[in-house]
Amino acid sequence: MQKSFDTPKIVTIEKVVDETPTVRTIFFSDEMLSKVLPGQFAMVWIPGINEIPMSVMVSQENGKAAFTVRKHGLATTELFSKKVGDQIGIRGPYGNSFTIKQGNLLLVGGGTGLVPLIRMITFLKKSDNVTLVMGAKTKLEVFFEGLANKLLEGTKHKVIVATEDGSYGEKGLVTDVMTKLFQENKFDAVYTCGPEKMMHKVVQIASENKTHVEASIERMMKCGIGICGSCCFGDVMACKDGTVFDGVTLLANKEFGYTHRSKSGILDNY
Repeated sequence: MQKSFDTPKIVTIEKVVDETPTVRTIFFSDEMLSKVLPGQFAMVWIPGINEIPMSVMVSQENGKAAFTVRKHGLATTELFSKKVGDQIGIRGPYGNSFTIKQGNLLLVGGGTGLVPLIRMITFLKKSDNVTLVMGAKTKLEVFFEGLANKLLEGTKHKVIVATEDGSYGEKGLVTDVMTKLFQENKFDAVYTCGPEKMMHKVVQIASENKTHVEASIERMMKCGIGICGSCCFGDVMACKDGTVFDGVTLLANKEFGYTHRSKSGILDNY
């Protein structure tokens, strides 16, 4: 794991790309974050608002890094609203990373959970056979399809889009597609990131098929370094012990897929 740095650094936003009406990717220069491992994250400070954890998106320019943000709460809406020339604070990288295996690989993601999976693609070998399943509610919310195909160009691969309303790609959930794929294929490993209920089902399907599976978990994080305990997840902390956990660990964790913690630390059901 790469060494993390806890001193915040101010960076200037150099480019903003609209992915969908509610999702944007913001680019900035930072040599360290441009080289993070797939699954690692940074703490992002939005001045005057809050500091939040973000997976680091790939950039096709050397020395550049990016964050892909969906407009949702106060902090993400403010980050979404940032323009070229605006400044944000960053610190990290933190956390562990996906265990990169070789062979026939299945990546399953939804929404901005695709970010660490897209980064992972850049770490795979040309000889790997990669299937990426990406989910969205509707066609308007599909993003990264073209980028994924471009990054996988020259390799044996499939990029499958599933939309809940059937407006694009296959109709249904990514887990529906995954179930069909397992009926016809044998995979060497499965990697997933996205809504936790989705990941819980992905881990279950992979485990039932005796396939190694890893998931990148999202939890409330306030420090990113294991001090505050906000991201307590069963007997572990998502920031320090994860955010990537294997299927055996996750299925033994009574919180995974069932509960999450509010900002006050209270356990709520999904």
